[in-house]
Amino acid sequence: MDPIEPITPDSGSVVATLRQRIVEGALAAGERLAEIPVAASLGVSRTPVRLAFRALEQEGLLAKAGKRGYEVRSFSEADVRSAVEVRGTLEGLAVRHLAERGMTAEVRATLRGCVADGAALLAKGHLNDDDIGRWSRINKRFHDTLVQAHESRVIADAIARNDHLPFASASSIALDRSALPAEYQKLRIAQLQHQLVLDALERRESARAEMLMREHAWVGFRYGQLFGLPAGDSLGRALPG
Repeated sequence: MDPIEPITPDSGSVVATLRQRIVEGALAAGERLAEIPVAASLGVSRTPVRLAFRALEQEGLLAKAGKRGYEVRSFSEADVRSAVEVRGTLEGLAVRHLAERGMTAEVRATLRGCVADGAALLAKGHLNDDDIGRWSRINKRFHDTLVQAHESRVIADAIARNDHLPFASASSIALDRSALPAEYQKLRIAQLQHQLVLDALERRESARAEMLMREHAWVGFRYGQLFGLPAGDSLGRALPG
């Protein structure tokens, strides 16, 4: 697969919008997508749509159909659960090793910066549409730093392969724009878990760091129910069976 081009703020918003439509079932499995009609429906140019299609293909949500088109891939709830569990296990292993070995000054500074940026984003007490893309970038930087800090590429490569499964990637965040107060509460928990993981790493508590990271993987899939979002954070409506 070709390397994906950098996601711009515009294309990041399109990614989030299309991902949420897949979650909600508004874009059904097997549905064909093309750049021009999608761009027109979202009121954007074709460039961010093209980048969004490629990003969602990388995430396993779209598959190429024809020369320039894509279609929504079919996947089951069991597929998503298994992929999330695998990511949590692998990321947990990565942070356990990092806690045992100790963080470099650069890794510590980056993680502290992510936690500070997340706190600043949530400090106003609510979310707006722009916050979705900002949180996604903060979250990706946090997770990437943890995984890439490992001295071996084995775990990072395994996570990269798993990221091609639907909703497996840490950056595959689907937030319901019509329920931002509930989504805000969910992100507060995710932010707290980032803080706790960093605290465990700084204290070099490897077992605690691993446990926290495994639990953190489930935020997007389970935690919305605590705040009134549909079971599976709307995945139940998007998945067959």
